[in-house]
Amino acid sequence: MKITAQEEYGLRCLLRLARVGDGQALTIPEIAEAEKLSVPYVAKLLSVLRQSGLITSTRGRAGGYSLARPSSEVRLGEVMRALGEPLFEDPGYCERHAGPDIGGTCVHNDGCTLRVVWQTLEKWMRRFLDQVTLADLLQSQEQIAERLHAHRPSEMLEPLGALLTLGSADRKVIVQAGTIA
Repeated sequence: MKITAQEEYGLRCLLRLARVGDGQALTIPEIAEAEKLSVPYVAKLLSVLRQSGLITSTRGRAGGYSLARPSSEVRLGEVMRALGEPLFEDPGYCERHAGPDIGGTCVHNDGCTLRVVWQTLEKWMRRFLDQVTLADLLQSQEQIAERLHAHRPSEMLEPLGALLTLGSADRKVIVQAGTIA
């Protein structure tokens, strides 16, 4: 999975707002300076976040941007959905990755074995990200690691069922019960 610049920096802007506390506001230049980003880029990110309902803006001398809800109620999955695209939920995914010579139709459309892998990863990732709040991300690295380990989605701990063998005949990777051997 690749995190886009918009997702990374948008999340950083939200964390900056979460650090100042509930009800406190920061201006675009204050956020830009603190995060070492350009003012126009921060303005663009905050526009996306405001349109998604994650932040609010207040006009005037004491105005600025603040979280729309307490940081303990803002889930990382919600943030990532607002700032980026899903890994595989998009119905046009297969058409966009069909290949240059095919004209928009994937040759594996009727029997795609990869689609179920990408859809499962998307589901696991989203459930995992939905367990983490902005308030969690304000803790120390050790506290975050502990919380993430303790709150993994239960299906990540369950066996995958049948063995899944990946790789060539001379180099096999066997995945069973969520571990790689």
